[in-house]
Amino acid sequence: MAEKTVATEKKAATAEKKAATAEKKPVAKKTTKKIPANKAVEYTATGRRKDSIARVRLIPNGKGKFTVNKKDIEEYFNLGVYRLVANQPFEVTGTAGKYDVIVNVNGGGLSGQAGAIRHAIARALVKADENLKADIKKAGLLTRDARVKERKKYGLKKARKAPQFRKR
Repeated sequence: MAEKTVATEKKAATAEKKAATAEKKPVAKKTTKKIPANKAVEYTATGRRKDSIARVRLIPNGKGKFTVNKKDIEEYFNLGVYRLVANQPFEVTGTAGKYDVIVNVNGGGLSGQAGAIRHAIARALVKADENLKADIKKAGLLTRDARVKERKKYGLKKARKAPQFRKR
């Protein structure tokens, strides 16, 4: 019986030590992160299309400046069709010229890059204003277009193109 009481006394002593060390540790206070007054608010988003990935920053209260890979959009996209595709979220929501847009895009071709930019801008606009989500979603701009190039199969020249068949 004496052995059992010694064991229970040891357990009680360790419990007291743990309680004493817990009292000594300071309790960390939860603080919310404050944005400095001199730093402007930015909305960031990522968009994808085919093999292209676009990272977009929307800066509110801007002059409507649109920069793609450190070039003006007119310089980067020579064809007007690609500029229209990239600006489509602004046209749908009626926010053209209210944001400065800075885009980093890589991979794929110009068509895929324009689609990726459109997807990213739509996602960033939803972050900026939740009320725009219904219009953007109705236009189908929030859905990622999952169509990608089909892989080449062995015995074929491309994904589906077969070599010419010879009967004789």
